[in-house]
Amino acid sequence: MRNRDIGEKMEGGESKKHFVLVHGACHGAWCWYKLSTLLTSVGHRVTAFDLAACGVHPKKLSEVHTFSDYSEPLIEILASLPSQEKVILVGHSFGGFSISRAMNTFPEKISAAVFVAALMPDSSNPPSYVIEKDLTLATTLIRVASFFLEDLRKGPIFSKENYGSVSRVYIVCDEDKTITEDFQRWMIENNPVKEVKVIQGSDHMPMFSKPQELCNHLLEIAKAYP
Repeated sequence: MRNRDIGEKMEGGESKKHFVLVHGACHGAWCWYKLSTLLTSVGHRVTAFDLAACGVHPKKLSEVHTFSDYSEPLIEILASLPSQEKVILVGHSFGGFSISRAMNTFPEKISAAVFVAALMPDSSNPPSYVIEKDLTLATTLIRVASFFLEDLRKGPIFSKENYGSVSRVYIVCDEDKTITEDFQRWMIENNPVKEVKVIQGSDHMPMFSKPQELCNHLLEIAKAYP
């Protein structure tokens, strides 16, 4: 990553932002292709990648034993950033857990964390808490093992000092049948965020069904959380 990207200006004087996009369970970097195109077309920088055993990542799920192993590609990306660079971290669905781990590890490298119809843990309960409040969701996914539920039950609580220090924005998808709007609203009530945005008429995959609306929200967030 080039140091000259830091603080680089786009046409019109707006600062260039770096968006790191984190997919959900069973998906991969491929699911962000529409959103990536929209963000880069207006001059921003995008990193979309595969978590362990997802997309074209070389590992098999049987080789990924813990949630930390699963999220390691994201941790490696943030660890490689120049010390003064910050990113807008975007997590979809189960990707909310991966960005939460990153927030807990590198809070100083994140301008804002955006949960897009995503599972969002709190700083009071074990990380598994929000999954166990919606077990129907877990039984509908093809690769249930990728939730690492036993590992998350035993994992440390995300800290208020690190995880809690990052500005969080939640994007509600009101027609989501996987993580329902009611459950999204419950997570927000359980762990209040700085700002709530809604994509009207969006299903669980707004990057496909409402990419422009999702892009618009992210651009607003980028301006609001430098």
